[in-house]
Amino acid sequence: MDKLIISSEKNKVYLQGNIYKILNKRHLHHISRVFNGEIESNKITIGNLQDDELIISKLSDFLKRKNISYDLDQESDDRLKDLYQEEKNFREFSMKAKSIWNNVINLNEFSDFQNVLHKNMERKLYPLQLLSAFHLAYSQNACNFSVPGAGKTSIVYGAFSYLNSLEKDHPKFVDKILVIGPLSAFGPWESEFEECFGTEIDAKRISGVNLNNQRKKTYFFSRNPSDLTLISYQGVINQKENIEYFLKNNNVMVVLDEAHKIKNTSGGQIAESILSIAPYCKGRVVLTGTPAPNGYRDLYNLFKFIWPKKDVIRFSPIQLDDMTKSITDARINVLIDNLSPYFVRIKKSDLGLPEKIEHPPIIVEMDERQKWIYETIEKKYIESFKNEESDYNDTFLSKVKKAKLIRLLQAATNPKLLNKPIIDEFGNDFSFRDIDIIDQKFIQEVLSYVEDKIVPAKFLKAYEIIKNIIDNKEKVIVWAVFINTILEFQEFLISKGVNCKILYGKTPIESEDMAEDIETRESIIRDFHDENSDFSVIIANPFAVAESISLHKACHNALYLERNFDAARFIQSKDRIHRYGLDPNIETNYFYLMANNSIDETINTKLIEKENLIIRVTESQDIPLFLNLEDDTENDIKALIKDYERRSKKPS
Repeated sequence: MDKLIISSEKNKVYLQGNIYKILNKRHLHHISRVFNGEIESNKITIGNLQDDELIISKLSDFLKRKNISYDLDQESDDRLKDLYQEEKNFREFSMKAKSIWNNVINLNEFSDFQNVLHKNMERKLYPLQLLSAFHLAYSQNACNFSVPGAGKTSIVYGAFSYLNSLEKDHPKFVDKILVIGPLSAFGPWESEFEECFGTEIDAKRISGVNLNNQRKKTYFFSRNPSDLTLISYQGVINQKENIEYFLKNNNVMVVLDEAHKIKNTSGGQIAESILSIAPYCKGRVVLTGTPAPNGYRDLYNLFKFIWPKKDVIRFSPIQLDDMTKSITDARINVLIDNLSPYFVRIKKSDLGLPEKIEHPPIIVEMDERQKWIYETIEKKYIESFKNEESDYNDTFLSKVKKAKLIRLLQAATNPKLLNKPIIDEFGNDFSFRDIDIIDQKFIQEVLSYVEDKIVPAKFLKAYEIIKNIIDNKEKVIVWAVFINTILEFQEFLISKGVNCKILYGKTPIESEDMAEDIETRESIIRDFHDENSDFSVIIANPFAVAESISLHKACHNALYLERNFDAARFIQSKDRIHRYGLDPNIETNYFYLMANNSIDETINTKLIEKENLIIRVTESQDIPLFLNLEDDTENDIKALIKDYERRSKKPS
C-alpha cells in the first residue's frame, strides 16, 4: 500500500510520496487551504510551524479520517517523532476513555479508585456516578452533560478525591478546585462538599462589593489559597491575569458550572476569558445539562476549553451550523463519535427515581370582576393576534405579542398586576404602551380591584392546599412567574398565619463580609432543610432559582400558582424536588392551579406537549437539541387562538 512519508526540518513539515496517486483533488485543496501547503511534484511543504502540536494533530487527524496511510521518515528529527508519538498516545488515551464510559474497564484500576473514595468520602456514589467519576479521574479533562438531579457535583468531588490522593509529584495530582459558575451555584458547591466529605470546606467566594480588585489579587497570589474557590463568569473577565498566576502556581482543577454560558464563538468576553486560562488548568471539567441549546456550534468552545491544544471536535463552527439544520446529516454521527471519549451523560431514566404524582389541574373559578377583566383583555388581544398573524418575524411585533401574553397571564392570576407596567417585571424590552387597553371602564375596573383589596381566587385555593400540606407536617414550594405575585402571595399567607420565605432575583446571595443578620438565599434553604424550621413554605421564581437549588431532602410537594409557556424552566423547577437520593417510599406531588376558561388551559396543554418532547429527545440523543423549543411563541399563540375559539362556542 502506498504511504505518505512525513518528515521535517527547519520548522517545516513535508509530505512525500506518490502525491497525485494517494491524494485526490479535494485532499490537495484541503491541505493547501487549511495547512497552507505548497504542492510541487511529489512533495507538499507545510511551513510556519509555530504551533507544532496543533498542526501535527490536525494533519494526522485529517489523513486518518480520509484513510490515507502515512509514516515517519527514518531521518525525521526527534521533535517531530515526539509529536507523532504524542498523537498516537492521545488516540490510545481517547480510546481508553471511551471504553471506560462503555463499562470496559481495568478492574484493578477501578478497584483502587473505589477504595480511595470509600476511604475519603462520606457520600457513597451510585454506579453511574462512580463510573462518571472514574472516567473524569482518568481523563482529567471531560464534559458531563447529565440531566439535572444526576449528581454532577458529587461526580466532580469523587474524581477530585482520587486525584488529590495521588503523590504530590504525580502529573495528575490536584489539591485545589476553582468553580466558575452562576452566583446561585456557590452555596450548593459548598454544602455538597460537606455532604460528600463530612467536613466543612475551606471555601472562598470571589464576589461581593466588599471584595475589591486589590483583595482579589492578593487572594490569587496567596501562598495558601482555599481548597475551593468560586467565581462568576462575569468575574473572570477582570481577573484573567490573576487567575492565570493562580493556576500556574497551584494544582487546580477548574470546573465550568452551567458551562453553556461560554458558547459564544464570535468573540464574547466571557468565552474568550475562559478559553484564555484553559492551558494553565491541571484539570478541566465542563458541567451542563444543555450543551447545545442553539445547535451544534454551542459545543465548539466547550471542547476547545477541555482540550485547548487538540482539535477533538474536528469540524468548524460553520460546518456545525450546517449539521444543525438537518438532523439527517451523516456528519452528526461522526461528530458524536469524535466527541464520545470526552463526555459522559446520565439520563433521567438512569436515576431509578420513584414515580412522581402529577395531580390533575385544579380548576379555579374567577370572581365576576376578574372574569370580566380577563375576558375583556383576552378578546382584544386575540383579535390583534389574528390581525398580526403574518408578522412573527418582526422583532418589535414579536416582543409586543410576548408582552400581551404576559398581560393575559397576569389577568388569569391577579388583575392587580395589570396596574403595574410590565417593565417592573421583565425589563425595558416589554415596556410598550400600545399593548395596554385604553378604555376608561376597563381602567376603572382594574383600579377598583386594587383599591377593594380583593383576594384572587387562586390565592384562596392555594392557601387551602398549602394548609392541608403543612397540617400533615410536610413542606411545599410554591412556584410563581411574576415578582409581584410572589410578594403579594407571601403577604397573604402571613396574614393567614402561615410563615413563609421567598426566593427570587432580589434575594441576596451570600458574599464576602456580608452582615450575619441579612437573610440570604443560602440561609433560607438551610433553614428550610432544618426539621425544626419555623417555616414550611417557600415561594420562588423559576427564572431566578430553578437551576440552582435542591430541595428533595426536605420537600416533596410543589404547587404552581401560575405558569407560562417556558417548558425548560418548568422542567427545571420540577427537578428541584425530584432528584437522585429520594427514598423509594417518598411520594413527590405536583399541584397545578388553572383559572377556568383562560390562557392557563392552553399553557397546561402546551407544557405537557413540550415536556413529553423534551423527555423523548433527552432520552434518545447523546447530545440533545431543542431548537424547535427555543422560541415557540408563534405556535403558542396559534394554540391560544384555537382554544379561545373553542371556548367561545361553549354554551354559557
